[in-house]
Order: sequence, then C-alpha cells, then structure tokens
Amino acid sequence: MSEETNRQSTVEEEEFEQTETPNEGEDNNQEETATEELSEVEQLKEENAAVQDRLARLQADFDNFRRRSQKEREADLKYKAQDIVNDLIPVVDNFERALQVDVQDEATESYAEGMRMVYNQLKQALIDHGVEEIEAEGAEFDPQKHQAVMQVSEEGYESNQIIEVMQKGYLLKDRVIRPAMVKVNE
Repeated sequence: MSEETNRQSTVEEEEFEQTETPNEGEDNNQEETATEELSEVEQLKEENAAVQDRLARLQADFDNFRRRSQKEREADLKYKAQDIVNDLIPVVDNFERALQVDVQDEATESYAEGMRMVYNQLKQALIDHGVEEIEAEGAEFDPQKHQAVMQVSEEGYESNQIIEVMQKGYLLKDRVIRPAMVKVNE
C-alpha cells in the first residue's frame, strides 16, 4: 500500500502542478487582456478629448462668424444710403451753384424760388437719412474730414485754421462720404 499511496500522491502532485501551470497562463492572459483594455480605454479617452477640443473650437468659430455677420448686417443697414448719397451730392452742389445766380426780374425770381424749394426738400431728405454737412469754415483743419487744396498765409487767422470752403464735405452718420475741400492758413 505504501507503494500505491506513493504513486497516488505522485499522480496528485503532477495533476496539481499541471493545474497550476494553466492557471498561471490564464493569469498572464488576463493581465495582457486587462492591459490591452486599459490601453484601449486610454486611447478612447484621448480620442474623446480630441473630439471635445475640436467641437469647442468649431463652436467658437461659429460664434465668431455669427458675431461678425451680425456686425456686417448692422453696418450695411447703417450705411445703406451711402450709394444714393454719393449720387445725390453732386446734384446738391449743382443746385447750390444754380441758386447763386443773381436774379433780375420777377419771372426768374419765381423760378429761383421753385428751385430753392426743391433744393430744401432734397437737403431735408438727405438729413432724414443721416447725411450732414461737415462744418469747416473757421474750424481747425482735420485731415479726417478736410482736404486742403490751398495753403495761404493770411492775417487774422490762426495757424492750421480753415479760411474758406471750396467744396462742401458730407458725413453719413459717422462716416465721411466726401471730405470738405478747403483753403487753410499756414
């Protein structure tokens, strides 16, 4: 019996050793699988972070685009009359020249009075749309609003003061449509 018991215990030890070896292999496989899963999780976290970052940038770009578009629309509405004003300013200039003519008789005077009425109506329409004359005569020269066409030296005026307006300038709201052409004291 002792021999049989020895054999049996040897067989049990071998089975035990064989059973330990596969368990160690499974542990190694489980560790590798767990490591791979952790690696995949980390990779997915990085991809998620990259997608979140890209989404945040796209949202910021869209918000900037929306704000820029809104400002452009507001500027377009604010200055919508600019093209027509540019076309009408020479008409106003011609009316002013025509009204400077000296009238001699009554028939011409009534004609001139009709011209003044049309001129005043045109000026009022421009004012209603935000057009105003640039005040120049006697003011200090401002290169943003005035264009110096002559520079003279006259007494009674300060240096850089506008002596005479050669052609009126106009503003549309806060934008210069046409600078005033002026004669400036040195």
